[in-house]
Amino acid sequence: MDRKQDHNIIIGVDDKISYSKAFVLGLQHVLAMDLYIAPIIIAGLLALSTENTSFFIQMCFLATGIATLIQTGAGIKLPVVQGPSYVPIGAIAAIGGKLGLGAIAGSLIPGAIIIALLGYPLKWFAKAVRKIIPPLVGGTVIIIVGIALMPIGLNNIYHSPGNIGDNILVAAISAGVLVICMLLGRKRHGLGTFFRLVSVIIAIIAGTVAASFFGGVDFSPVKSASWFSLPTLFPFGKPIFDVSAIITIVFVYLIILIETTGTWFVVSTVTGKELDEKRLNRASVGEGLGCFVGALFGSTPMTGYSSNAGLLAITGVASRLAIMASGVILVCLGLIPKLSTAITCIPEPVINGIFGIVCVAIVTNGMKVIQPLHIDDRNMMVIGLPILLTIAATLLPKEVLYSMPDWANYILSSGITVGALAAVLLNLVIPAEKPILATNKEEAYNA
Repeated sequence: MDRKQDHNIIIGVDDKISYSKAFVLGLQHVLAMDLYIAPIIIAGLLALSTENTSFFIQMCFLATGIATLIQTGAGIKLPVVQGPSYVPIGAIAAIGGKLGLGAIAGSLIPGAIIIALLGYPLKWFAKAVRKIIPPLVGGTVIIIVGIALMPIGLNNIYHSPGNIGDNILVAAISAGVLVICMLLGRKRHGLGTFFRLVSVIIAIIAGTVAASFFGGVDFSPVKSASWFSLPTLFPFGKPIFDVSAIITIVFVYLIILIETTGTWFVVSTVTGKELDEKRLNRASVGEGLGCFVGALFGSTPMTGYSSNAGLLAITGVASRLAIMASGVILVCLGLIPKLSTAITCIPEPVINGIFGIVCVAIVTNGMKVIQPLHIDDRNMMVIGLPILLTIAATLLPKEVLYSMPDWANYILSSGITVGALAAVLLNLVIPAEKPILATNKEEAYNA
C-alpha cells in the first residue's frame, strides 16, 4: 500500500491537477473558512466605523491570500492555508486602544521580521522545535487545537442571529451532509471520489438551502458593496513604534508560532510528509513574511489555519496547487469587495456545523501522532494536564480574565496557548524514561 493510501489521501501534495479542478477544490477551503470572525471581533473592540470594518475585513482577505501563497508556494511547501490568528486579539485591542491604530502596525512589523529571521539566516527555529516539540508534545498540541476550537464553533451556533433551535437544525444538516459525503467517499472510485473531493461545497450548499427556509440567508449587503478596491499601505495611519507594544507582540508571535506548529503537525500527519529542519525553517520564514504583509496592509498576524488542515483529512485532497488556488481566490476577494461580502453572508450555523466535524478530524489526527508511543504515567500527565488546562482556560469567566494584568490576559484568552505552553513545559520539566515504541497492539498492551 502506498503512502497516500496509508494517510487516506486521494490527491497527494505534489500531484498535478488541472487549473479548473484546483479552483473548485481550493474554493471549498475558502468557503469553509471563518477568517472574517477575528477581524470583526477586533474591529468591535477598536470601535471602528462600519466603513473601516468592511475595509479591515477586505484587507484580511487580501493578506490571507498573499500569506497562503508565500507559505504554500515557497515556505513550508505543504498545503497550509494562512489566516488571521485569534491569539493576538486582546493584545491588538489593548495596543490600539491605548496608543492608536498606527501603533498596531508599528508593533507587528518588528515581530514579523524576527520570526522570519529565526528561520533564515539564524536557522534556530527548527532546532527549537526538535528540542521542545517532540511527537508527544506535537500530538498533544494537535489534540488541544481541536478541543479548544470545538466550543468556538458551538458558541457561534448558539449565539448566531435567529432562533437557536433553527440554528442548531441548520448546523446539524450541514454537518450531517458532510459526514454522509465523507462516508460515501470511502469508495475510492466513481461517485465516491466525487463526493469526497467536493464534500465541503455540497455541505455548504445544503446548509444554506436549509437556512433559507428559516429566513437565515441575507445576501442584500452584496448589492451595496463595490466591485473593485485597491489596497493601500498602512490604511489606518503611519506606524508608531512603541517599545513596550513591540515586546508584547513579539511574545504574542512566539505563542502564535507554537499554535501554528501544531497545525503543521496536523498537515504532516495527514499528508505523510516529514517536517525536516529545512522545511521547518522555511515555514518560519513564510510565517514571518505573511505576518509582515498583513501588517503593511492593515491586517492582523497570520497563522496556519487548523480548520483547513482538518479539511485535508475530510476531503482527502492534499494538493499544494489546490491550496495555492485558495490563495489566489482570497487575493481576488481582497480586491473585489462584492465577492468578499458574499462569502461573509454564508449563514454562521452552516460554517460552524462543518467546523465541528473539522475539529473532530483534527483531534483524531492528533491521536494518530501519539498512538505509537508508550503512555506511562509521565506521558499521561504531559498529554492529560494540558488538555485539562485548555478546557479550564476556555471556560474561564470573562470578568476574571479582564481583571488580570495584560500579559496574563493575552495568554489566558487563548485555550490553545495555555495548553500548548503547558505541554511544552511539562515535557521539559518532568523527567523522561527511556521511550518504548509500541509496534502493535499486543506490544502496547504488554508494555
